Amino acid sequence: MTVLEDAVVWSAELERLGARLAPRFTRLEPRRRLLAYLRGLLAPVERKNGWQLAESAGDATPDGMQDFLGRMRWDADQVRDDLQAYRIASPEMLLCYELLPHLICSPPRFIVGGKHGAGQHGDA
Repeated sequence: MTVLEDAVVWSAELERLGARLAPRFTRLEPRRRLLAYLRGLLAPVERKNGWQLAESAGDATPDGMQDFLGRMRWDADQVRDDLQAYRIASPEMLLCYELLPHLICSPPRFIVGGKHGAGQHGDA
């Protein structure tokens, strides 16, 4: 596959993954923010903090991303379970292997279920 074809496949797969996770978020804005967050995690930036994730999403400030991570109500355990099911159902898709270390294997500084922003530890 060419680089362009790879990008098209990854984009479609990210949309599919977003659709799979969307029921965990009750409103449209958090669903959109979820996709921006996932794109930010996959972006080739050195640090995955609120500012970099916001810039990757095209935001001028980290407010929207911080609102998503800090105030939106969602169940991180259910999202983790959905991602694990996605990995099992789609083992050929490398997208899940890029995201899983950030979303499942890391300390809860990335998916925090609305308690802290990206890059913050539980004691912050």
